[in-house]
Amino acid sequence: MGLTVTAGAQDFHLSLYDAAPLFLNPAMTGLVEGKMRVHAQYRNQWNAVAYKPFTTALISFDMPYKGKWGFGGQVTNMRAGFGNYNVFQVLGSAAYDVPFDKNKYHNLSLGLQAGVTQKHLEYQIFSFDNQWSTQSGGSFDKTMSNNENFQGQSQFQEAVNFGLLYFYAKQQSRINPFAGFSAFNLTQPKESFLGGSNRLPMRFYTHAGVRINISELLYVIPKVLVYAQKNIVQQTYALDAGYYFKGEKFYALVGYIFRAKDANVFNIGFKKDNYIIKMAYDFNTSTLRGTSKTRGAYELSLTWLGKKGKKQEVKNCPRL
Repeated sequence: MGLTVTAGAQDFHLSLYDAAPLFLNPAMTGLVEGKMRVHAQYRNQWNAVAYKPFTTALISFDMPYKGKWGFGGQVTNMRAGFGNYNVFQVLGSAAYDVPFDKNKYHNLSLGLQAGVTQKHLEYQIFSFDNQWSTQSGGSFDKTMSNNENFQGQSQFQEAVNFGLLYFYAKQQSRINPFAGFSAFNLTQPKESFLGGSNRLPMRFYTHAGVRINISELLYVIPKVLVYAQKNIVQQTYALDAGYYFKGEKFYALVGYIFRAKDANVFNIGFKKDNYIIKMAYDFNTSTLRGTSKTRGAYELSLTWLGKKGKKQEVKNCPRL
């Protein structure tokens, strides 16, 4: 009697998705009010249910060049599960900003990323059915052959991504809308540790929002993200808010993210001088919530902005 089951999966994702601009959309490369931007982010998920939690660590750098170009790079390391399945990726990123009007309020940015991905699996850690031994009452004997046709522990793939972003960049405007689309895994590289013909499906992000400047000190940003990869479609709705404290000269940041059939995410943070710090926690609402007791993931984000020479205490930045 035999049974064959096909399992589906999706790429790693972040809750604070637009805190890491190059992870969200290559077209956001270099769209920063300053000389440069350095960003680091860390996510730890499933501590409540997994022997080894899933982790994502990311660091990126980008900068504008001559007003229209943006250049940068991103390094990401993602690890999942007992077998230490690991994805390490290095990307170079470039974008070109095309203004639609002479005032450069309406802009379209086009971005491209390219790099390499290494995927690694320590399959020797796993136990297989044909390694079962009846000796001493029965146990798994990993010295026995597992009879699996593993082609190796590591594989390398090319990574090619594309994105475009429209944004309204007028400073001190009451509203600043933005909308973007990005596509990842464009070459659909072959990936299999068993020599199969499986290919990595393309991943698509469609995201949009609007910064509403309620006053000189207070703004809100309602936004939406739709994620699609093969048969998986995930919707995310979010609301961010920031309030500027004149005396202390910093922004207090709060936000709420609703990821349909998956999680409620709350985040807090602050922006002062050249630094933006955010912390988020996922409360699990999926079918796993009974086991996880709603505990999902925590996430930390740190951004450093290399400011230009002229200092401005309060400034509306529609460029996320």
